[in-house]
Amino acid sequence: MTKLTKGVRGIGLMAGLAIGGGALGACSSGSSSSSTTAGRTSTSGIPSNSSTTKAPSTTSTPAPSTTSTGPTRCATAGLVGSIVGSSGAAGTIETTVGLRSTATTPCILGGYPGLQMLGPGGATLPTNVVRKGNYSFTSMAPTTVTLSSGQSAYFNIGYSDVPVGNETSCPTSASLEVTPPNATDHLVVTATLSPCGGGTLVVSPVFLATGSNSQSTASGA
Repeated sequence: MTKLTKGVRGIGLMAGLAIGGGALGACSSGSSSSSTTAGRTSTSGIPSNSSTTKAPSTTSTPAPSTTSTGPTRCATAGLVGSIVGSSGAAGTIETTVGLRSTATTPCILGGYPGLQMLGPGGATLPTNVVRKGNYSFTSMAPTTVTLSSGQSAYFNIGYSDVPVGNETSCPTSASLEVTPPNATDHLVVTATLSPCGGGTLVVSPVFLATGSNSQSTASGA
């Protein structure tokens, strides 16, 4: 009875070992198998083999700017100057200078001209220019005038021909150098002026003979 029990246990142990060995073999065979992943995942969470499409960028194009153009400043070379009138009373002389446009298109002038008296041969004489002053014919407000071809703008000059202080005589010009408003070059006008007070000339802004900014001019020379 004892021998039979030992034999049965031996058979059972051997069978268990055989079954266990088979199970271990099956597990070892499963661990060496490989699996294929559809795509690797990057750190951003988007598969590395996937593609992304960006929306096309749109840039607005500004509308072209439009600049209105109008008459430009009258060029000095397109102006002809002349004395159009002169009169005097009680030691005060008024002289009017005209600037006629020879340009083929309209042009503008606005403000005060510059003046320099010249003697015979073009030598400069003492000249002191005062804008506006107290004369009624020079104290008007500056305005901008538009000249058509052949049209003239005017300005008045006022001065005293009575010596002051230690003056025994006053300089007398043969011509007058006129620099149009806002210009750097000049034209020359034949003009006989004898201003005292160190050659003081009071000048008005330019104006038209007719229209809203018209002013009085000296009587014809």
